[in-house]
Amino acid sequence: MCGITGIFYPDTPKPVDPARVKLMADALAHRGPDGEGVWTDRGIGLGHRRLSIIDLAGGAQPMQSPEGRYVISYNGEVYNFQAIRKELEAEGDVFQTASDTEVILLAWRRWGEGAIARLNGMFAFAIYDREDHSLTLVRDRLGVKPLFYTSLPDGGIIFASELKALMVHPALRPAPDERAVEAFLAWGYVPDHLCLVRGVKKLAAGHIVRFMAGQSEVSPKRYWQADFRERSNASQAELQDELLALMQDAVGLRMISDVPLGAFLSGGVDSSTVVALMAERSKSAVETCSIGFDSKQLDESNYAERIATLFATNHHAQTVTSDDFGLVDELAGIFDEPFADGSALPTLQVCALARKNVTVALSGDGADEALAGYRRHVFHHGEERVRSMLPAGLRKTVFGTLGAIYPKADWAPRPLRAKTTLLALAADGNRAYADALAVTAQAQRSALYRPALTKALQGYNAEAEAVAMMADAPARSGLDRAQYADLTLWLPGDILTKVDRTSMAVSLEAREPLLDYRLIEFAARLPEKYRVQGGQGKWLMKKTMERYLPEEILYRPKMGFVTPISQWLRGPLADTARSIAAPDGLARTGWFDEAALSKMAEEHIAGYRDSGRSLWQMIMLDKAMKNLFSL
Repeated sequence: MCGITGIFYPDTPKPVDPARVKLMADALAHRGPDGEGVWTDRGIGLGHRRLSIIDLAGGAQPMQSPEGRYVISYNGEVYNFQAIRKELEAEGDVFQTASDTEVILLAWRRWGEGAIARLNGMFAFAIYDREDHSLTLVRDRLGVKPLFYTSLPDGGIIFASELKALMVHPALRPAPDERAVEAFLAWGYVPDHLCLVRGVKKLAAGHIVRFMAGQSEVSPKRYWQADFRERSNASQAELQDELLALMQDAVGLRMISDVPLGAFLSGGVDSSTVVALMAERSKSAVETCSIGFDSKQLDESNYAERIATLFATNHHAQTVTSDDFGLVDELAGIFDEPFADGSALPTLQVCALARKNVTVALSGDGADEALAGYRRHVFHHGEERVRSMLPAGLRKTVFGTLGAIYPKADWAPRPLRAKTTLLALAADGNRAYADALAVTAQAQRSALYRPALTKALQGYNAEAEAVAMMADAPARSGLDRAQYADLTLWLPGDILTKVDRTSMAVSLEAREPLLDYRLIEFAARLPEKYRVQGGQGKWLMKKTMERYLPEEILYRPKMGFVTPISQWLRGPLADTARSIAAPDGLARTGWFDEAALSKMAEEHIAGYRDSGRSLWQMIMLDKAMKNLFSL
């Protein structure tokens, strides 16, 4: 794991100051405390911070190919690097190190962009070609590793693993992008096609972009995406065998490390699956770690302990207070852009616990997106069946009318909250799913906006963008399109951003075996009945793991990994909730109606309405505005 950065002048090869590249790289020191490097030539400068995982003595970066044509700065791990190395050696290539960095470099020298298809891993890298003075940026298929870039007024291109490294460049004049504000308030994160700093771009997952002289416009090119258009005809038994083999190989590849390695263990299906397959392969006890909470409603530690005992792991557990809101400012600094996923705080805590014992930790992230494991997938699947049986006009008339008059009851048990379901059934499936993903609904957001923000948005709407994405998805069904949206929008924007930033903040490498691209491609071909069945998501995975895991782990209700935000904002953080409407709060941006913000805060504090998630978004936006723009 590493942090990468660089400066490139495609048209005029201006001198690049190594000290400036180093300053940008130093902003990423937490991503790579074990080493640093800077390489410059006319018109180019590459920087690197290293967390040593493979070939601890060698593998220093930036690294040049033997003849000096190519230079790479690379963040990530290529898990099948040994197999690629053997293939290259058979072609006559000679290696100087045992690192996967050199494997990428020589693979690029031999196959060019064709090398990417051979890489199985998580990566973001920059390769400079001295022969044609071009710079190529590449991001892995699922977007596990981040990569930001932007243009400067003097014609330069700067890039980095995190936004904070770009912000230290003196030529960058940061200003906020209002579309990113709208998207953040919809989703709780800024998706990869936007950035809160106007003009800064994130290279999208599964994309490549090349900069060279004479190009007036540069557009990234997609080299991979999840494709749901095909369906497997294999039997259930055959599919279970294939799934197990894929998971076993994915876990095995990610256990290759020259430093101590372990796993996160929550006691849920996904992390328990990873630990079970690690234990099956490991000759020594697997190092596992889990966080427990002092609130029974949030605590899963007893399930984690059961799995640890079952597989004889060397388990490390720590109980933390559910009122540990003192880390909020630290979180805001870690993420740069506003990030309102309530599980970020416990994720940071479990990463810090893991780092006390290991340098690499395997996680269970990705299975829900790939295999339809979220409750929303089960609900959407059922709703799509209803939509398929009734004409759109009839649905709109019947369900739309009932939904309009049915009372909104956030306080009631889930089965009694019918208003949302009725309105969803009246709508198009894509729009209904986009609305279900929204943290703060469109009508609620709009009620908070002042005319200045509405005008700046020029009609831009976050949900409409998601609806268009699903409409264009390579898919056959509503469930396909929902999963495609999750893999394309939610996974890189929320889940992987959370894990990358929190793990890198404590210099820990997190690996996600259930996001092996071969497993994603397999899951996309599954008939729907093997994804959702009998009210269960991840059905095939659960059936497959019955030979390893007890029923109470496989089929218990999903708890999640969250913090009691709503309670905080009615208690110790009530004044923080009120502060967003103060003159020195978000009102200073000119975007929001102070009276509407105040009403939302006071109604939540009084218990009249649960606006905890929306208030949390506003607080995190406020902190990001101060950190990024000193506003």
